[in-house]
Amino acid sequence: MPCDALSLDLLVFHIFMSESARKFYDRISDAYDLIADAGEHRARERGLELLAAQPGESILEIGFGTGHSLAELAKAVGPQGHISGVDISQGMRDVAHRHLEQAGCAELVELVVAEVPPLPFDDHRFDAITMSFTLELFPPETIGAVIQECRRVLKPTGRLGVVSMATVDNGDPKSVLERTYIWMHEHFPHIVDCQPIPLEQIIRDAGLRLIEHERISLFTMPVAIIVAAT
Repeated sequence: MPCDALSLDLLVFHIFMSESARKFYDRISDAYDLIADAGEHRARERGLELLAAQPGESILEIGFGTGHSLAELAKAVGPQGHISGVDISQGMRDVAHRHLEQAGCAELVELVVAEVPPLPFDDHRFDAITMSFTLELFPPETIGAVIQECRRVLKPTGRLGVVSMATVDNGDPKSVLERTYIWMHEHFPHIVDCQPIPLEQIIRDAGLRLIEHERISLFTMPVAIIVAAT
C-alpha cells in the first residue's frame, strides 16, 4: 500500500477510535467510579504520593476522569498553585466539575476537553504532569508522541508521574487473568480498550530518567508506578 494511503487509513482509524472512546466514556461517566475506581484508587493514590505535589506548583493531569486526583492535587498546591486537566470526554468533565465543586476547589482547576496528542498547552508551562491508567489507553504507535508532548509542556526541571497496567518482568509468568485480559484486548478492543505496556522501558526510551519506581499487583496483574525527570 502506498505510504500516503496508509497514512490516510491510520488517520481515519485514529479518528474513528477517538470518537468511539469519547462516546464510551461519555456514557459511563456517571458510573465510572463504581466500575473502575474501586480497584484503581490504591495505585492512583500511591502515584500522587510519589509525585509529591508542592504548594504553588502548576500541575497537569491527562485523562482526569471523575476528578478525584484533581481535587487532591488542588489541595496540595494551594491557592498559589494551579491545576489543569485534559480529558477526551465531556461527560467526564461534567462529573469532575461537580466533584471539584463539592470539594471546594473548582476555582483552582482548569478543565479542558480535547483529544491528545497534541496537548493544548504552551511549552514549559507545568512543574509536573500526572496520568493514571491513561497512557495504556493510547494505541502503541501514539504513546511515544504523548510522552514527547509531556516533555514539551513540562518545565526544564519538571517531573512526569505515570500509573499504568504493566507487562510482566522478563522471565515472570503471566497470570491467567492477565493472559485473558491481553487476549480480550487483541480480539475485542471495543470492550477492553487498554493493554499492559512496558512502562519503564517506554520512559527510558523517551530520554527520561526514573527517579521513583514501584510495582504493585491489581487483581494479579502488575501495575507500574513511576516518577521521571526531564
